[in-house]
Amino acid sequence: MESRILFISTYPELTTLAKQISTEMKIPLTIFEGGIMKNGHLHAKKNEDNYDVIISQGGTAAIIKSMVNIPVVSVEINIANFINALIKAKECKTKIGLISYPTETLYDLESLKRTLDIDFEVFQYSNERELKKQVEEAIAVKRLTLVGMGSCIVESTKDKNVKSILIKSDERAVRQAIISAKNIVDLGKREKERAKTLKAIIDYSEEGIVAVDKNNIIVAFNPAIEKILGLHDRLVVGSKISNFLTKSTFAAILGDGDHQLGELTEINGAQVVINRIPIVVDDEKTGIVFTLQRVSRIQKLEHEVRNKLYNKGLVARYTFNDIKGESMAIRSTIEKAIRFGKTSTSILIEAETGCGKELFAQSIHNISTRKTGPFVAVNCAALPESLLESELFGYEDGAFTGAKKGGKPGLFELSHGGTIFLDEIGEMPLSLQSRLLRVLEEKEVMRIGGDYVLKIDTRVIAATNLDLYHMVEEGKFREDLYFRINVLNLKIPAVRERREDIPVVIRNFIKIFNQEHSTMIEDITDEGMNLLKGYNWPGNVREIRNFIEKLIILANDPIVDETFISKLLIDHVHVKQRTNKLKEYTGDAITEGIYINIGTLKDMELQIIEAMNNMFNDDKEILAHKLGISRTTLWKRLKELNCGE
Repeated sequence: MESRILFISTYPELTTLAKQISTEMKIPLTIFEGGIMKNGHLHAKKNEDNYDVIISQGGTAAIIKSMVNIPVVSVEINIANFINALIKAKECKTKIGLISYPTETLYDLESLKRTLDIDFEVFQYSNERELKKQVEEAIAVKRLTLVGMGSCIVESTKDKNVKSILIKSDERAVRQAIISAKNIVDLGKREKERAKTLKAIIDYSEEGIVAVDKNNIIVAFNPAIEKILGLHDRLVVGSKISNFLTKSTFAAILGDGDHQLGELTEINGAQVVINRIPIVVDDEKTGIVFTLQRVSRIQKLEHEVRNKLYNKGLVARYTFNDIKGESMAIRSTIEKAIRFGKTSTSILIEAETGCGKELFAQSIHNISTRKTGPFVAVNCAALPESLLESELFGYEDGAFTGAKKGGKPGLFELSHGGTIFLDEIGEMPLSLQSRLLRVLEEKEVMRIGGDYVLKIDTRVIAATNLDLYHMVEEGKFREDLYFRINVLNLKIPAVRERREDIPVVIRNFIKIFNQEHSTMIEDITDEGMNLLKGYNWPGNVREIRNFIEKLIILANDPIVDETFISKLLIDHVHVKQRTNKLKEYTGDAITEGIYINIGTLKDMELQIIEAMNNMFNDDKEILAHKLGISRTTLWKRLKELNCGE
């Protein structure tokens, strides 16, 4: 492993000790022996680019620290090390000269002279020149023992008839210095990794990123921002951002300098979204990070994602906010659905055609814990039995003639971790119902032609406009499957059961179709709205939607009046009559047609009631049920016909 620590030793014994500890602790060191007088400090300066940290001792460490730009760890020399050396020097029975770099320990020794009964003269130095001068002055003193750090002191006294004693660091101090240096190297490595990671994130982000310090000097500038602003990072980093931008662009980006997200502005003729995030350290703003992205890029990405997801049919687009109405009937249904949505239990939605069963299913999915998972919808009545089976459960390569090469995952597989919506489940063939039941019970599926099972985790929401329990009694639907999917039951009220919501629903569709067809219809008069509220809308919300789209296209005035509504509604009812397939609200066909004369809506309503009253032999209970009104309302209508009880 390459050494990233340089150890500048000041005497041979320190070199030996450093090598020993380095080997023992498996911390590689590069060791250079030589204090100030042997140019150890110059060696450190020359090679600092090759290391992360330098270790040395005493004055050598202090001088190196003043010369280099990397951390320097000093091997501790404590007061005990000084005292040991002074005691040895005292045994020489000569004057003592202490050569030292200024330290707090030195000042403490001065106060201990009397206590230790050791007299010594201090020769201080702060640099190489002063050290040489102090050594020469000390040697000039006769019968002197020199005490100092580093072998240069010993070598300077050779042939000078002067004794010398080294101040030595103990093993603990050397070991601690090496550990500290290793920690600095590790920290530096982690910082480099973080810096490179951050640089990679910034450089490869598709958002333009620029960061400035508190003086608006650019400190980071990624390739994406180069394209937006038309600048190059090598030309701008380290300079004030205002030097490269027009006043309007600078003002748009910097703003007031406060936190701001999603601000829309124009830069170089393009619409751009700006995020501005101040960097605050210890309550002081030290800089700002800006991110910029062209609106056209955001729109393109959104379009691509939508196309991919929508093409797969795995997205639930609607929420409960899309369900319009303030009646007690619809609000209680929504509240119940919200409670259901917070579970993962199977749900059966029952409603007439056109009431918005899938709208509720998607809303339930989007409020559940599975909302980040797929939403897969399949209409069980829209596919033939053979195709429905392969779509639901998938198939392996070569499972049947025409099978896609490589096989195909089924909708249950695709809905793993999310929700599968089985619409019109009452239309599912009995032969498939048993297989569906097994999938729901075992939570596993086997592809057609496969020889292994796949575990699945999916929530089932089924929907029907039929009376499933009646079908169970007739043997057309499996009883065990019925109870398996009908754990939670949600009944969506028909439009005629919440007439007060009709204006809300209608005005919502007016808004939608105005945008779609670029029309300017504002509203419908109260009289016209009352006509629409009086109609039963057997096709429910879907029928209202189709009617309002026709109204939007044909209306000439921004406020649609009663006359126009009456004509459009009469035409609407007349078209339904001509099909000669008028149905009851239960879905069963009436065996006879009803023919009425075109007139006002009220006249036609009375004609219908009279004809159906005759059809059901004056049975008021059945007649009220078929008309979808209360017996009280029916009695009032019959009274107008002079045929009431």
